Amino acid sequence: MRLLHTMLRVGNLERSIKFYEDVLGMKLLRQKDYPKGEFTLAFLGYGNEEENTVLELTYNWGVESYDLGTGYGHIAIEVPDVYKAVDAVKQAGGKILREAGPMNAGTTIIGFCADPDGYQIEFIGEDHVRT
Repeated sequence: MRLLHTMLRVGNLERSIKFYEDVLGMKLLRQKDYPKGEFTLAFLGYGNEEENTVLELTYNWGVESYDLGTGYGHIAIEVPDVYKAVDAVKQAGGKILREAGPMNAGTTIIGFCADPDGYQIEFIGEDHVRT
């Protein structure tokens, strides 16, 4: 077994694809419209779907926003340098939720931004300890 993808519902597919490509450096792997269901799926990631977990963006035609609720946490992306990743998001006009720095209960360096729909994305350094 393996984890295939995480799905997020988005209110503007083009805007979200642009964010994940231009700001976070993902590549659009595939996209398909489903006219009978009135939705479009777009899959993005840092590598092919055969070997990597990817992000599925679902656009339900005509729905511009969603209530994110209190159960959703965040997506985590490993980066070589959290400070540089946060700065890159700032330079691209992205929304920073937490500046890069040590987590409050430890020493791991993290930072947070939000995508255009408000989903939180954590940056965590490559040197973090996996436990």
